[in-house]
Amino acid sequence: MEPIAFEDFLKVDMRVGRVLAVGPLPKARVPAYELTIDFGELGVKKSSARVTDLYPVEDLPGRLVVAVVNFEPKRIAGFLSEVLVLGLAGEGGVVLLAPEREVALGQRVF
Repeated sequence: MEPIAFEDFLKVDMRVGRVLAVGPLPKARVPAYELTIDFGELGVKKSSARVTDLYPVEDLPGRLVVAVVNFEPKRIAGFLSEVLVLGLAGEGGVVLLAPEREVALGQRVF
């Protein structure tokens, strides 16, 4: 992988948010959820997330997540996803990235 400048890293705006609501994304080809996430002063944003394998609907509200908030919105299965929730390929499915303890909503990852 080719190195990038720190200034390039800073262009990706990653923030902490709290999942407020979760529902199925019915038109998705791969099972996914519609997430409503509170990013504090940045407001409430929507995201689609393919995390159905490891996270039942009832486990997600109240969770902290990390998301890229400055990508252009993308329409996925008829749903407008405004942010990209970050995760890792883990055994059994996608594992969400999250802070290990409480932090202010909207806090920037650096």
